[in-house]
Amino acid sequence: MRMQNESSVVEFILLGFSNFPELQEQVFWAFLAIYLVTLMGNAIIIVIIFLDQSLHIPMYLFLQNLSMVELGFSGAVMPEMLVILSSEKAIISFGGCFVQMYCILLFGGTECLLLGAMAADRYAAICYPLTYPVIMNRRVFLKSVMFSWFSGLTVATVQTTWVFSFPFCGPNEINHLFCETPPVLELVCADIFLFEIYAFTGTILVVIVPFLLILLSYIGILFAILKMPSTTGRQKAFSTCASHLTSVTLFYGTASMTYLQPKSSYSPDTKKLMSLAYSLLTPLLNPLIYSLRNSEMKKAFAKLWQKKVVFHIWDL
Repeated sequence: MRMQNESSVVEFILLGFSNFPELQEQVFWAFLAIYLVTLMGNAIIIVIIFLDQSLHIPMYLFLQNLSMVELGFSGAVMPEMLVILSSEKAIISFGGCFVQMYCILLFGGTECLLLGAMAADRYAAICYPLTYPVIMNRRVFLKSVMFSWFSGLTVATVQTTWVFSFPFCGPNEINHLFCETPPVLELVCADIFLFEIYAFTGTILVVIVPFLLILLSYIGILFAILKMPSTTGRQKAFSTCASHLTSVTLFYGTASMTYLQPKSSYSPDTKKLMSLAYSLLTPLLNPLIYSLRNSEMKKAFAKLWQKKVVFHIWDL
């Protein structure tokens, strides 16, 4: 392969939590439990929304896409992380590192844009309830989802290909939990000034622009809620938006600190913890946040569960 021929490095060593070997077994079982709950929680959301026709509206279809993203993100990160925790020396191939970085950028970029689209959807629903079906019709929804996925795919293709076109002359130890762009770039033995300009610009467009859209949407939502005469209406609107705001704060707060920080701002261990926040906690908490705070999701789950019980009794 051309990329490998230009580099003396054909595999990488992911150091993970090697500084704390006494904790690795406990962390392994904790991460395995988190991964299984993440898979189950997001899969349940996808299935419930797919089966319940009453949830086939933009708000829940956006959530279904978000759960797909979380499943992909977890699948790209968690299995390799579990391998690291169960091994004294975790080796990942050159191609394996490429694929992992590609998936992280694909699902991470898509999530940023989906969260922005979800904020715009909530703004239209709360601030313009009468014209909302026209503003967020099926065509607009599909375009928003397709744009999010296409943008994530484009960013992942360009950035990952560019990173792995650089020569890696050694050492080959990545002081991180997985093949994320910043720690991998530390091993490059070439001038990466142009790439850093591109990466910073891409981060602004994919991370900061959706974040500003979210911020402006919720400022508008806040003013609209404060004008509502009904206390019940205000509470319902706040409840609808609270879950999305919680998810946005967790994801954007940690991701922006990882990709927009100066190189020497944080220690490697601090960077690992920040990466864990959006790669581990966000996929875990999203289904819990959205399902536990949303009465329609809880009703749909209860209805699905009752059908399952009835069918089971009938079979007996």
